[in-house]
Amino acid sequence: MEESFSKKLIKKIRRKDQTLEDEMSFFDHLEVLRWHFIRSLGVLFVFTIVAFVNRQIVFDRILFGPKNPDFWTYRQMCKLGEWLHIKGICIEKITFTLMNTKMVGQFTLHITSSLVVGFILAFPYILWEIWRFIKPALYANERKYSTGFVFFSSLLFGMGVLFGYFIFVPLSISFLSNYIVSDIVTNQYTLSNYISTVATLTLAAGIVFELPMVIYFLSKVGIVTPQLMKRNRRYAIVIILIVAAIITPSPDVLTQMVVATPLLILYELSIFVSGYVVRKNKEKEEAERTGEPVEKYKELDD
Repeated sequence: MEESFSKKLIKKIRRKDQTLEDEMSFFDHLEVLRWHFIRSLGVLFVFTIVAFVNRQIVFDRILFGPKNPDFWTYRQMCKLGEWLHIKGICIEKITFTLMNTKMVGQFTLHITSSLVVGFILAFPYILWEIWRFIKPALYANERKYSTGFVFFSSLLFGMGVLFGYFIFVPLSISFLSNYIVSDIVTNQYTLSNYISTVATLTLAAGIVFELPMVIYFLSKVGIVTPQLMKRNRRYAIVIILIVAAIITPSPDVLTQMVVATPLLILYELSIFVSGYVVRKNKEKEEAERTGEPVEKYKELDD
């Protein structure tokens, strides 16, 4: 018996109501995302203003620090050279000058440099806002195993930034600034080129140190496994050594190993992280296969 017109109309209205609910839910998510974005920008703006006001600290002490032969890294290299009786690794002079070639160059670099410093300082909070946005969509076990996302990501990024600033930057600057093809050529770098080099190497190191977190999420979706990383360990070692040689153009093997060692540790740590994730995934699959309640892995809507 065919459905009456009234029943069909009621079904259409219900479907329409459901569609409206879905649309409202979608726009609600956009609204939530917008406020996460606004709060992140607000904190970034505050730290940028703080960096902009403290110009002397940002430039003279931080950005121009690796240009000074009395920089902490150079002093430690000299001490290490004395201890190992190796004279070649002690940096006693940095032979280059900085110049500005644009009318608004220094003002523009003041703003962009403050923005970079503000981003580094605001990075943990930005991660926290990202975590707050994606947290309701996770299952209970995923939330349990991801509770340290903000802490460990911020920790790794901070370690990478420090490693880049105190290792990558001074080693690169000391070699390139003292490298000459002829005595009649003097090294004069633009201010923008110098700031760009320092910022790029520092941020690149911070991003590279996020490798364990990247491997964590790739392992969660099954793209990466510990067996895969172990099989390709030899290739990874070669790539890391090449990267270390490029970052530290100095032919000194000791300097290259100083750069390569933390990267090798990161790779081994990533293997451990991947193994942990794969093991937890197998435990979940086994629990589902044996008929344990699915609700154990579900998360109620906030």
